[in-house]
Amino acid sequence: MQFAYRGQHAKNDNRLLKSVLGLIIMVVAVVLLSTFLHNYVFQAYQIPSSSMSPTIRVNDMLLSEKLSYAFGEVKQGDIVTFYDQTMAIGEEKTLIKRVIAVGGQTIDIHDGNVYVDGVMLDEPYTHGLRTMLPSSSAEVSVQITYPYTIPEGYFWAMGDNRTNSQDSRYFGAVPQSALTGKAFVLYWPFEHFVFF
Repeated sequence: MQFAYRGQHAKNDNRLLKSVLGLIIMVVAVVLLSTFLHNYVFQAYQIPSSSMSPTIRVNDMLLSEKLSYAFGEVKQGDIVTFYDQTMAIGEEKTLIKRVIAVGGQTIDIHDGNVYVDGVMLDEPYTHGLRTMLPSSSAEVSVQITYPYTIPEGYFWAMGDNRTNSQDSRYFGAVPQSALTGKAFVLYWPFEHFVFF
């Protein structure tokens, strides 16, 4: 009888050990999977400014996916996330803007309108806000002479809220190497839910 009791006790210890090991393996797998997804597939953002309003509002939450630009090129009209090129070395800030033009295209801004390759853009997402150049007193990182041809490997990014957006008008064309992703889905608040 004593022998049977010891055997049962060993079986229970073995089951407990398997359960603990299974839990550890599951936790490690979840951590590795979430790290992989965060680094290579999706990035979550909460929007801190109104530069993309009303398309994306302050405090909206969205996912930016990272695979599109690993396998393809940035396209005019994409809403993208990218590292702010005006930050000091060691500092990091991510911006979200709409791609207005890509490498090789020529952008011009006059009379409150944006022109790409000489054609005025139809921009319903600005809700009629006119696109103005920075005033002479505005703090700009780069002085741009229009019309301006976007260098290959760069893109021109602007916020939909043209009256309140620090964008390529202030810091110039953005290198594609600064891209962190393409806006994929606005998921919160739920009443703003939309796929881009």
